[in-house]
Amino acid sequence: MANLVLGAMLNLNLNRNLDRNLERSSDRPNQQTDLIFQRSWWFKGLTFAIACLLVTCLTMISAIAPSMAALPTKSAIKDPRVILRNALPIDSEVLRDVQHTLEQMPRQANLKRWSNLKKDIETIAQSLTQNQSQLIAEVSSDRQGLVTEHLASLTTALVPLQEAIAIKDRNSVKALSEKALDYVGLVEADFIQTFPFEVPAKYANLPQLKGRALVELSTEKGNATITVDGYNAPINAGQFVDLVQQGFYDGLTFTRADENYYLQTGDPDGPSDGYIDPKTKKYRTVPIEVRLPDQKVPTYGKTFEEQGLSGTIPVLPFAAFGTVAMAHPNDDANAGSSQFFIYLFESELTPAGLNLLDGNYTVFGYVTDGKETLDKLRLGDKILSARVISGAENLIK
Repeated sequence: MANLVLGAMLNLNLNRNLDRNLERSSDRPNQQTDLIFQRSWWFKGLTFAIACLLVTCLTMISAIAPSMAALPTKSAIKDPRVILRNALPIDSEVLRDVQHTLEQMPRQANLKRWSNLKKDIETIAQSLTQNQSQLIAEVSSDRQGLVTEHLASLTTALVPLQEAIAIKDRNSVKALSEKALDYVGLVEADFIQTFPFEVPAKYANLPQLKGRALVELSTEKGNATITVDGYNAPINAGQFVDLVQQGFYDGLTFTRADENYYLQTGDPDGPSDGYIDPKTKKYRTVPIEVRLPDQKVPTYGKTFEEQGLSGTIPVLPFAAFGTVAMAHPNDDANAGSSQFFIYLFESELTPAGLNLLDGNYTVFGYVTDGKETLDKLRLGDKILSARVISGAENLIK
């Protein structure tokens, strides 16, 4: 509105100046007066065009403004390891502060904020020393030995990081902070004493992964490791790990693919599009299952779009290269079975919270090792084998 007023005032002042010029030239020859009139009309036309242009621009800005307001206020987290740490169901302010401070260190080093880094690493060391007894006491007695061991390893890992910061070795900060964060993740996992919720009774007969597991995919182009997250999608994660243990994916090919966007597999030979349970002889499906950050239990049965939650960022978002999600028919989000896809697209043009995937498909894990293999895989490439390399004990059938 202020710009519109400014434009109108500009137009009015220009016209007044032109009128004064006309009054001053009234006693001049007619030819000169005609010339002034011509110029005045030309200027009036020009100012009118400028005013119209201002109105048009402001109208366009007001139309675009809601979309601009919807853009994320900060960059989406694209590192799957960070996403997975944040997704752990724990409530420890001390550990979260240590985690988030360490995660910011590579960026701080790139910006050469060495005084901040020096202060941060000292704060972390001091916090862990002061709170060690409390942290150990907060876990069950059978896990206190593990927590003690992992805290000691974390403290040891901080030493070379502190030294790198002291000598301003920017190239070493990222690797050393990530090593320390590995131990932070172990300590955080030690804090989870029981599975945080029960799935709805209608799905209780399906396999459930009550925790996490690592699955190694061996392909013709190399290997990739998937961290499967049952804390936030126990049914879909359970379905996947159960099929892996049965050898279901061995020998299957990637039947759908779009370079730099996704890879999809899990379609068995024969007329069926998914898994037929040999015990029941029935097609086994899993519902859509997505957890919101402010809820302890995932939402089941309805997509975010159906719930009016489009644009909401779930705990496990499509924000990282190598996101693993359950595929389902376009007309039934609760008919996922064995087919899954690996999300490859990573761009600021489709940030988390503004894409059509978040909340409309179930994310149940991320590729955390072997990303270079994903770059090589194409339509028709084969999975030689899929096997659970850790966390099999978390599968409940």
